[in-house]
Amino acid sequence: MTFDEAFKIVIGHEGGYVNHPSDPGGETKFGVCKRAYPNEDIKNLTLERAKAIYRRDFWDVVHADEIPKHVRFAVFDAAVNSGVKQAVKWLQRAVGVVDDGAIGHKTLSAIVSMDPYKLAAVFNGQRLKFMADLKTWDTFGKGWARRVAENLINLP
Repeated sequence: MTFDEAFKIVIGHEGGYVNHPSDPGGETKFGVCKRAYPNEDIKNLTLERAKAIYRRDFWDVVHADEIPKHVRFAVFDAAVNSGVKQAVKWLQRAVGVVDDGAIGHKTLSAIVSMDPYKLAAVFNGQRLKFMADLKTWDTFGKGWARRVAENLINLP
């Protein structure tokens, strides 16, 4: 899966402008939230600007082009949905390395040595387990669970 393909799917999950009072990220558009991007004009954010942010701050940071296609989208999607550091920690726990939230040589080596389908399953299990314990699960959990399920259903 390429970045452009992944971005198109994630935008389908994220949608347009929302300012939900229960969302700790605050004002959000295309998945870009005010808490993480306080200097962005969220309400007037363009799709092209959001795409540039996604490429620079999510896809490239999780080394998506270097991880197996079976888990690439799930890691990118998790980084967008829950933050890069948390997504990387789930990935590191799934492959059994120290979960420091940064992808380095040891993490990449462990990722490519693991069966990609098992990695996808364990990664998504880590993600769901974490989200189910969040205080906002009652409000957003059904949507999050559906999102993870779609990722699993659409494994390459």
